[in-house]
Amino acid sequence: MPGACSASRPPYRMETAVHPERHFSHRIGWLRAAVLGANDGIVSTASLVVGVAAAQTGRSNVLIAGMAGLVAGAMSMAAGEYVSVSSQSDTENADLVRERRELEASPDRELRELEGIYVGRGLDPELARRVAEQLTARGALAAHARDELGFSAVSAARPVQAALASAASFSVGAALPLLLAAVVPTAQLSLAVSAVLLAAMGGVAARAGGSSTVRGAMRVTFWGALAMALTALVGRAFGTVI
Repeated sequence: MPGACSASRPPYRMETAVHPERHFSHRIGWLRAAVLGANDGIVSTASLVVGVAAAQTGRSNVLIAGMAGLVAGAMSMAAGEYVSVSSQSDTENADLVRERRELEASPDRELRELEGIYVGRGLDPELARRVAEQLTARGALAAHARDELGFSAVSAARPVQAALASAASFSVGAALPLLLAAVVPTAQLSLAVSAVLLAAMGGVAARAGGSSTVRGAMRVTFWGALAMALTALVGRAFGTVI
């Protein structure tokens, strides 16, 4: 069967339509990691700074704790994103290897399977057969990856991109409350300004993803402010005991 399998790498080539439109889904590869990193950077570092400050320690201790949190958090986010997205990539590759073997062993059955997919999507059997034959001739593995397995060029796993986006955005997010800790005199004011930063970040992320700016800002601010407030309470309680 022509194009049933290719031994080259990458294992398949996903065709994409050429048109001038850019959809929000094209940003999903880096936007999720960037939003998660920036949000975690602001929340975790601001919470750490506020918690240490509430324990009545000196400003130098607050800054040291914040800097340590920035470095450790950025590396943790990068490693976590890389490992998790690599797991997704490994799963996708395993499915492709299995699909390649099935195409080699039973090309006719795989052709009928592809035809059935198109019939299920609304094509009449004759047209579905012609579409399946033409797509198989162009690249059977790519056709099955897209239409049977649901893989696409937009949602393909990119571990390095996710790791870099997450680490960079975490560092930027964490640097903001750390800078505040150096110039703002009180933990309460630092908490308030950090909440404003969270709202701004949530609004920008929502706009980049095509959703409501206000709703995005509100949900990020709520959870971030809750985390910082709880950490401040813990810092004050243990600081008093010590």
